[in-house]
Amino acid sequence: MSTPPGPHARLTGGLLLWFGVLGGAVAWAVHLLAAWGLDELACAAGSERVSAVPLVQAVGLAVVIPALVTVGSLLVAALVWRRTMRAQRAGAQDRAFGRSRMLAVVGVWANLLFLTIIVLSGIAVLVLPPCQR
Repeated sequence: MSTPPGPHARLTGGLLLWFGVLGGAVAWAVHLLAAWGLDELACAAGSERVSAVPLVQAVGLAVVIPALVTVGSLLVAALVWRRTMRAQRAGAQDRAFGRSRMLAVVGVWANLLFLTIIVLSGIAVLVLPPCQR
């Protein structure tokens, strides 16, 4: 028999689970605000630079960093899904495992969707010329 997890393991598991479910959505919101905001502010000032950084590089960072966070969130959701699958096969019939498994599946699909949105909007922002007048 195994010992039940301690309070730190439960807290970490809960926080990781919620990161796996909501990480992609938050990363997409940050991407949307950062990429659009940088583009609009730089173009409104009549410049194609943000401080000393070219606008394309600044917007590129606003695409790459949220995409990496979303990939991390996707990996966490997949890890939770695999662990709950193993627990289910081992015969655990706890309702908490069922909820965690359902949230992990939602997290995997949501993160795939948000990663697709971030990548496609990043391609659009990086391919289309900035500051069209």
